[in-house]
Amino acid sequence: MDKYGFKAVRAPDPRVPWDELRRPTPEWFRDAKLGIMIHWGAYSVPAWAEPTGELGTVDGNTWFRHNPYAEWYWNTIRFKDSPAREHHRQVYGDAAYDDFLDDWTADEFDPASWTALFARAGARYVIPVAKHHDGIALWNAPGTGTRNTVARGPRRDLLHEIQTAARRAGLQFGVYYSGGLDWHVTDLPAHDMLPDHDIFTSVRDPRHRPVDAAYAAYAYLHVRDLIDRYRPSVLWNDIEWPDAGKHSGALGLMELFRYYYGEVPDGVVNDRWGDATHYDFRTSEYQAHREKEQDGSWENCRGIGMSFGYNRVEDERHLLSPARLCMHLTDVVSRGGNLLLNVGPTASGAIPQAQAAVLTRLGDWMEHCAPAIHDTRPLPEEIARSSDEPWIRWTTAGSHAWAIVQSPGPLRLAVSTDRLDTASAVTVTGEVIPVTEDSDGLVLTVPPLIEGLPAAVRFTLRLPGLSALPAGLAARPVPSGGPGRWHLLA
Repeated sequence: MDKYGFKAVRAPDPRVPWDELRRPTPEWFRDAKLGIMIHWGAYSVPAWAEPTGELGTVDGNTWFRHNPYAEWYWNTIRFKDSPAREHHRQVYGDAAYDDFLDDWTADEFDPASWTALFARAGARYVIPVAKHHDGIALWNAPGTGTRNTVARGPRRDLLHEIQTAARRAGLQFGVYYSGGLDWHVTDLPAHDMLPDHDIFTSVRDPRHRPVDAAYAAYAYLHVRDLIDRYRPSVLWNDIEWPDAGKHSGALGLMELFRYYYGEVPDGVVNDRWGDATHYDFRTSEYQAHREKEQDGSWENCRGIGMSFGYNRVEDERHLLSPARLCMHLTDVVSRGGNLLLNVGPTASGAIPQAQAAVLTRLGDWMEHCAPAIHDTRPLPEEIARSSDEPWIRWTTAGSHAWAIVQSPGPLRLAVSTDRLDTASAVTVTGEVIPVTEDSDGLVLTVPPLIEGLPAAVRFTLRLPGLSALPAGLAARPVPSGGPGRWHLLA
């Protein structure tokens, strides 16, 4: 037996047939468009980080010592010259990080109110953190001893309570798990920039994360337990997977994926299990990994502010405004992706007022504009093109195209006038919009919907050669036919 309580397993032949796991992405995930991630942990007690900037905009040599992610507090305070270390010394003295687990009360935790807020905001799935890099589990995870929320701190199975509330609210339930890092089971130096590396390769460097067979078994049994207990619709792993576990034998990653798909046939997994393994969808984060926002299924994840975990230093200056959030969601969806938007509750379990206000405003907008977001696909560019001046994004669903515009008023839309029925333009409230055509496209005046937020206009699609879509028929893209190819459905 090893120090984690499991027998070490040696990785067999590394030539694993990952291609055998390939399959179409389940439609529910492609249709969902908006999910909510929840970072809630012992790090929510100090809740402190410097709001230096969004990931992808901060230099790597600055990032680790001035990390804007409050959930990385344990790593950041290990630098003797970091402001977080000085803050910790002044406020908590020489207190150990694990003391925060005991101070995590969750006394205001009301999962039903959380999920009601998420559902009204238009989310269709929710993904709480089950174990972050600090190794503390939000359920009675095997092998964690007392470092979980059932034994200490809240003394509750928080995942079970969130899962129950989410499914009652009609949301799909997934789990985040940090398979790549667990600072409690290693004695490695603090994560810092390595020579000839960037932020991401520094964190994933095998010299600075647990890669052994014992930890691979430990992580495997955690995820297997999550599958058995909660049947998550999403397995969202972070950073990496221990290298010794990337095999197809017992306690191997290939076997874990097979077991998961057997138990949850419409489940999906992300792409952070290691290069050349398996995924159902790619992920970007804030401004980083934007190259993954390409063909196929993908998801952009980010916080409402610059941190995932609650950061008491942040205020409205550091958060997405409702307008920016509506525009960001629309932009992601118009390019074929999902948005996974994070909330960071306080240690007591309250969603901070500033974050809740943004979600409430998003819900006001989605109450009207959800048809232009949910269940849509990108509109082919030869029909209409997005632009930033004026700000316009396009989506399509069934026989309709949607134009989402930030600035109501007179607009000129660069569109193919033989592909849109210009007489069909209506707002989301059903108000008919007069449209004129000229050689450059359409000219119309869009009335405001909600002050400061985008408005949406719906058009009926025409098929090539037809002046309008025949009654009783719908037009949809041919999946393998390329942009602009359509067929009729009675």
